This record gives sequence, structure tokens and C-alpha cells, in this order.
Amino acid sequence: MKKLIFILSLLPLSYLVYATLTNQLGANPISEIIHFTGLWTLNFLCITLLITPVRILFKQNQWVKYRRLLGLYAFFYMMLHFLSYSGLDLHFSWPEISHDLIKHPFVYVGFTALVLTLPLALTSNTYAQKKLKKNWKTLHKLAYVIPVLGVIHFWWLVKRDLTQPILYAIILIVLLGVRLYKYSIQAVNKKPQWEQFQES
Repeated sequence: MKKLIFILSLLPLSYLVYATLTNQLGANPISEIIHFTGLWTLNFLCITLLITPVRILFKQNQWVKYRRLLGLYAFFYMMLHFLSYSGLDLHFSWPEISHDLIKHPFVYVGFTALVLTLPLALTSNTYAQKKLKKNWKTLHKLAYVIPVLGVIHFWWLVKRDLTQPILYAIILIVLLGVRLYKYSIQAVNKKPQWEQFQES
């Protein structure tokens, strides 16, 4: 199953390479590449977040072991998105990149998401998990912040049709809402019985 997920996760990149080589990206191929890799970054972030709601709602625990792989693919497409923007569009001109970071808030938010993702990718292995112990879970709570920044980045980038950013925002609210509901139930169950009696 892991091999299948690995191969399927490469299909968006395969399509992008094919579309580029066959000139199917329209009049502004660089813009299309940037947009495409950005969308698939959000897709993989949402798919990764979907694992826990599926486990909670449908008792499907087997998908948890693929969460790390999907998270790494989110980072992979995020890097492609950044390299497409900084390399293909700005030719790695750091003065221009710095200017964009200052001038355009959506660039700053997107770059912040990338910076926050780096430590998650570097510590996604079992060795780091054992070394960091409890700090590993604390660090990886950034996985909830990064998709929010991604949606904000997309929302601020789009100037007219907000359909896609709104759709991603709704999906994100649902995915995070399931977690909040789970944690609130756990918090109530952990209260001493006399506290629960007072609230009833």
C-alpha cells in the first residue's frame, strides 16, 4: 500500500512534466507551474490532516502509518512551488525575492509556512522522534498552523475569484473542527467527577 501511495503521489508531478513538455500550460507556463504546485501543496496538506478525522469518525487506524509519507509529499510540492517562484519566475534574484517579501504579504505568509515546514521534514524520521521525545509532538503541532498559513497565502494571492481559497478554507475548518471536538470531549472526560456534576 505504501508503494502505491508513493507512486500515486508522484502523478501530479508527472502530469506537470508532461504538460510542460507538450506545451499545454497556456500563454504563461511559469505562472501555471507555480499555481499548480501551490494547489498540490494544499491538497497534500489537507490529505495529511484528513488521516485523523478518518481514524476518529470511521475507526480506520491503518491510515495513520501513511501520514508521514503524505506530509513529506506536502513538503516536496511546497519546495517545488517555492523553487518555481524563486527560480523560474525570479531567477533566484534574492534582492527581488526580498522585495517581494516586504511588498506582498501573501509572499511573506507563504515563505513563513515553508520555513515552519522545514523542521517538520527534517524531524519526520524515527531517530528524531526518539531523540526529541515529548518535544517531537510539540514541534509537530506546527502541522496545524502550516495549512492555515497556506490558505491565507492563497486567499491573499487571489484578487478576484475567491472560490478555490474559500473551498480550501471550508475543508480546513472541517478537518481542524473534528480535532477540536475530539480534544474537547477528552478534556471533559478527564475532569474529576465532582466537576462534571457541578456543570450538569
